[in-house]
Amino acid sequence: MPAYRDDWEERLLADPELLLRMSEAIDGPFHILYPARVAENIEGFRSVFTRKGVDGVIYYGKKANKSASVVQACASTGVGVDVSSVGEFDATLHEGIRGEHIVVTGPAKSEALLTLAARHRALIAIDELAELSRLTAIGIPARVLLRVLPTGSNSRFGMTREELNEALDRIDAELIRLEGFSFHLSGYRIEPRAELAADLIGWCGRARALGLPANTISIGGGFGVDYVPAEAWKTFLGGVNPRWFHGDQAPTTDYYPYHFPHAGPAMLAAVLEHQGLADSLRTNNIRLVIEPGRALLDQAGCTVFQVQGAKTRQAHGLPYRLLTVNGTSFSLSEQWFDSEFLPDPALWPNLPGDLTPTCVGSSSCLDDDMLSRRRIPLPRAALLGDLLVYPNTAGYQMDSNESSFHQLPLPPKVIAVRSDDGRYRFAIDGRYFEWSLDSPSPPNTRMTYQRISAIVKRLGISRY
Repeated sequence: MPAYRDDWEERLLADPELLLRMSEAIDGPFHILYPARVAENIEGFRSVFTRKGVDGVIYYGKKANKSASVVQACASTGVGVDVSSVGEFDATLHEGIRGEHIVVTGPAKSEALLTLAARHRALIAIDELAELSRLTAIGIPARVLLRVLPTGSNSRFGMTREELNEALDRIDAELIRLEGFSFHLSGYRIEPRAELAADLIGWCGRARALGLPANTISIGGGFGVDYVPAEAWKTFLGGVNPRWFHGDQAPTTDYYPYHFPHAGPAMLAAVLEHQGLADSLRTNNIRLVIEPGRALLDQAGCTVFQVQGAKTRQAHGLPYRLLTVNGTSFSLSEQWFDSEFLPDPALWPNLPGDLTPTCVGSSSCLDDDMLSRRRIPLPRAALLGDLLVYPNTAGYQMDSNESSFHQLPLPPKVIAVRSDDGRYRFAIDGRYFEWSLDSPSPPNTRMTYQRISAIVKRLGISRY
């Protein structure tokens, strides 16, 4: 399916040699991140809060991408971060986010995480009564939200109505500041989010009646990303069948909805408009928290693999190409949810040829380790040394399941920066090499990734 691509990525693909220089220098697969796009996406959500007159707070869902550059973009724009481990908390502090701008989610948090969060005045989403008791026993004043189990949900997260009432009775107001309530919903429907948010406003009223502050509700993330045009998505859904896939093995689970008519900020606006939620938030003086991950990373990155093997195979009497690239599907995480990342990769360089159905396999020894089992209509037959550039991979695809399987190095992240003169520069941590779309390759920049890793280890650098 043809994918939307941002200006920086289009210019990168159009450059006659830059991607090849990067590939030769890195000597393996790599990701490219454009943190400025994160800042643009943040502004999109903020503008909705302003337009609707709602007191809104944004926390970036850090699990969506580990890169320090994304957290740095949040720090520069005054946005908080949602974390679920001591490691994520420490990394977030290191990149310039203050403790009071961190929210800690996840179930059954360790004592170390609860203590760290309380000491730094982070907001803590309490998942169960026992967790509330453990936090109270630590004896450090803490800010909390109570996480609600949606009615009718089979989720393992959150508290029932009965447990919420018991939690309100248990709160030691001298140690625990109840700032409000939170929930997370699977799926991407607008109406359930707005209606459950309205319900949480009622819970804030009950808590206030008990003398507790309760001025905040969090509706979590789940703001959709629009990867492909509506017509392409409609055509895919109308025709998809096992014959489109290598070995006639189509995914057995639902696909991510790669087209969204109301994506990102537009989805937030629709939630606020449903049944007058924005008016209710204002009337009750309630602050709305959102925790987007993927939506803040929309168009902020891509992933590059080099073709290192190609075969021709037959399926249903027709030929197709079966490629092997220099990486694994650990760097395209959707495959590990028994699904498939569907936006088409770009084949680089852009040369003339005939439309060629193509599947993409990894360099691992696992037969099922494939990046694209679906036969992608590439514009020509891919050759050894060509590059495949998968679009819009910053959200969850790049590193959610990354692994050094086969003792392969983890793909580095190349950071793109737009200069005041309009040029884009690309560098790994700004230290080892730097490329520009409008300048020749700098001298002595060829360096294997193994060499980069050795320098990183020696210097103790982890920020890429």
